[in-house]
Amino acid sequence: MHRGRSAALIVLGVALMLLGLLFLAGAAGQVRRLAVAGVSLVLGAASAGYGVRGWRAAEASSPEAIQYYVNAFGVKRVVLPRVLNVPEIAALNAAITCETEVFVFGGLCVMAEGRCSLSSYITGRSPNMNGVCSPASHVSYDEDGDDMISKLGGYTINRFASDETAGYPTLCKGRFTSGGKAAYVFEEPVSLNAIDVLPQLYEAGVTALKIEGRQRGRAYVRKVVEDFRRAVDALGADNPLPAQDLAGLSEGQAQTAGVYNKIWR
Repeated sequence: MHRGRSAALIVLGVALMLLGLLFLAGAAGQVRRLAVAGVSLVLGAASAGYGVRGWRAAEASSPEAIQYYVNAFGVKRVVLPRVLNVPEIAALNAAITCETEVFVFGGLCVMAEGRCSLSSYITGRSPNMNGVCSPASHVSYDEDGDDMISKLGGYTINRFASDETAGYPTLCKGRFTSGGKAAYVFEEPVSLNAIDVLPQLYEAGVTALKIEGRQRGRAYVRKVVEDFRRAVDALGADNPLPAQDLAGLSEGQAQTAGVYNKIWR
């Protein structure tokens, strides 16, 4: 059998095994709702009687696609991709009959959600198969005079001068020479922080907020969740949003509101 086909069958078998274990847990009353990605998993979860939350990698970001999942599988909530601005989210919510969840803090991904091949091209590991993007095991930093060079899998991703903050070497946020000029070709090494956009997201009909937690420590989770909890409580009480400082937990200690208030590159 072809090696690629064998690997695909192994992955499918593992996925089905895990889904079967979840079904058993659900039968025992331990699991009530699943967050799933693919159409086959949505179908399996719905047929087993679970409440289903559609994951962004299911590629549903239009009213027609989302409403299909709602009507066909009873999806209760969808996680929207990080490429929609606030007016687009408001228009989407006005046209669908389920809840929406949006990213508000963490890394910005410029690829089709969950379909990145850049990390695996260099490291052999990717979000698709391994749940990691630019894994720390493949990251290194070298000094070259006064400069700091960040590398991923042995490849230079960026070079920082002594007065620059060195960011994490994610390939899509590397600084490369193009047209004779060194620049961030895909996206700058910054983190999403939409805490100041929460009032607009609330008015747009967003139901839930998503904070990136993959490969993060407990201190990160506690600080970010506490700050957003205070902001949500203040918003609910019609009070001004409290001051917060999450730059120290952001990539390159820099933040952006992302596509929520800018044109996607």
